[in-house]
Amino acid sequence: MLYTENSVKDYKPRAMVIGNIVALSFAVILGRLWYLQIYNGEKFFRYSLANSLRKENIKAPRGLVFSRNNKLLIHNVPRFDAIIIPQYLSNRKTSLKKLAKIIDMPVEAIEKTLRKRSSQPRYMSVIIKKNITKKEVAIMETENFKIPGVSVRQFIGREYPDKEIGAHLLGYISEINDKQIPRLRKKFGHKYRPGDHIGQAGIEEILDLHLRGEDGQQIVEVDALGRARRYVSTDNLFKGIINRSFKRGDNLRLTIDKDLQKTAYDSLEGKVGSAVAVNVETGEILVMVSRPSFDPSQFGRGITRKYWNSLITNENNPLLDRNIQEHYSPGSTFKTITALAGLEEGLIDEKTEINCKGHIKFGTRKFHCWKKNGHGKVNIYKAIKESCDIYFYKLAQILDVDVLAKYANMLGLGMKTGISLPREIPGLIPTKKWKKEYTGESWQRGETLSVAIGQSFVLATPLQLVMSYAALANGGKVLRPYYLKDIFNNAGEIVEKTSPKIIRELSFKPKTLKILKKALFSAVNEKKGTAYWFRGRGIKMAGKTGTSQVVRLSSDKIYTKCEEMEYKFRHHGMFVSYAPADDPKIAVSVVVEHGCHGSTAAAPVARDIITHYMKKYHSDIRAKIIAEEKILAQRNKKQ
Repeated sequence: MLYTENSVKDYKPRAMVIGNIVALSFAVILGRLWYLQIYNGEKFFRYSLANSLRKENIKAPRGLVFSRNNKLLIHNVPRFDAIIIPQYLSNRKTSLKKLAKIIDMPVEAIEKTLRKRSSQPRYMSVIIKKNITKKEVAIMETENFKIPGVSVRQFIGREYPDKEIGAHLLGYISEINDKQIPRLRKKFGHKYRPGDHIGQAGIEEILDLHLRGEDGQQIVEVDALGRARRYVSTDNLFKGIINRSFKRGDNLRLTIDKDLQKTAYDSLEGKVGSAVAVNVETGEILVMVSRPSFDPSQFGRGITRKYWNSLITNENNPLLDRNIQEHYSPGSTFKTITALAGLEEGLIDEKTEINCKGHIKFGTRKFHCWKKNGHGKVNIYKAIKESCDIYFYKLAQILDVDVLAKYANMLGLGMKTGISLPREIPGLIPTKKWKKEYTGESWQRGETLSVAIGQSFVLATPLQLVMSYAALANGGKVLRPYYLKDIFNNAGEIVEKTSPKIIRELSFKPKTLKILKKALFSAVNEKKGTAYWFRGRGIKMAGKTGTSQVVRLSSDKIYTKCEEMEYKFRHHGMFVSYAPADDPKIAVSVVVEHGCHGSTAAAPVARDIITHYMKKYHSDIRAKIIAEEKILAQRNKKQ
């Protein structure tokens, strides 16, 4: 085909249009490139980095906990959790199926966990299974490229080397729940976040802020599937997002003696009860154990349903700290307080005698002594030594219950001791006003007789009892019990130190304390004393046994042998003591539930604790104990 000049001219406008379009297109592209790479280059560079970098929190290791002798009570161990970051869960169905197979967990359970955390930002990790095994960690790391969004997170867990020993005092940690977050944030600000592990009982709970430290954060480079590739060293790549080291929690040194704890726990083997020991001059807690107990390490690992059910279905309630969260009728251990009131009020003295025939009638009711045929002539020394009920019934007839309550309250009974532990209960010392307000009825004089021997409405915790006897032993100083010696950081610098605190100083007549101490000594060290056969060797204990009735017995069953009763109706055995009698250093309170007798059930536990304490801390007494134990061993060998 031949092109004429006119036909070529016809194509020129079209060529110019196309050329202009091409030129304009290149101009637009160049302009856009200039806009993106030059004008907004830095901005979009940051956006690009944001897509490849992820902020991760670094959990601060909790502080360590030591005994008074610097033996480790709580420490940290590395553990691993299986986590999912929803933002990178590109193939949800496949990833969840593969993860379920690796960690042996139903897909439905994984889905349920993800739904529970659906309200939180998608970039935040969700813990699917805690404390996974090394084998599971290895498989997950190997299969990492096949399961986008799934990862392994290292976690610093909590370990309690002594397991059940002292678990109630030490407490445990577990993940914060949704109800706790608002309450804790209201009190402490935004220091608590979802996923945090916090103290849930005991010292771990009370001193959580000291122990938990401050979390750090780091920026990690990830690929398109969210898998970590390297950690980025940067300070201001993003506004407000910088690498920050964590701050370890502070360490605690307690007043607890680890060896004594074990002695007490072992001595309570096969029993349901508790033991608490304190320094009578300072109020330091030396021993605090409760049985049955639990393994606090299980909570930090992620407690299994099986183990949790074993705790909550146990009728002996292993989660209950019997030293401060349970109260008992103190039984005959309360007779010392009744005697104190009578002596201080001038109602009795060391010459006051009564004749115990085994029972006494008051009004229309007959009150019995524990010894069916009676104790004969009884003075204050014999009354406490042999625990004569009739002596205290007689005293109660002339002792107003409000006056008795006054002396009990002075020694700290019927109120919280002030120990820094959660959920302490106050116990109860009845008064006329209390009964009127509580029952709407007036006080009956006959009720004072039961109160005088520690029964009826009277309730006390083992810790209250030991603190009251410590006050008698030290001459009248009512101390606040404490378990924290000091708090120190990882450089060894003391952050906080605890000093003894006197709640009140009581001025008793010197004669009163002299009589009581002599009587308490005779109850343990003289024949016919209720604790004579369990006094130990060379330690010179002073103390009082007690029997706490679980149910009121009818008159025809009063002298039924306790061991023949159904277990749940048997009396609790109690013993409160201090030693050495002439220069008290340690006071001990022991309760054995359904143990029948304070002498046979509780006194041996106190004896073991005190003997161990004396051997360890008092060399002069240790020599006497060892010498007497050798003599006893030789006698037994000859027999």
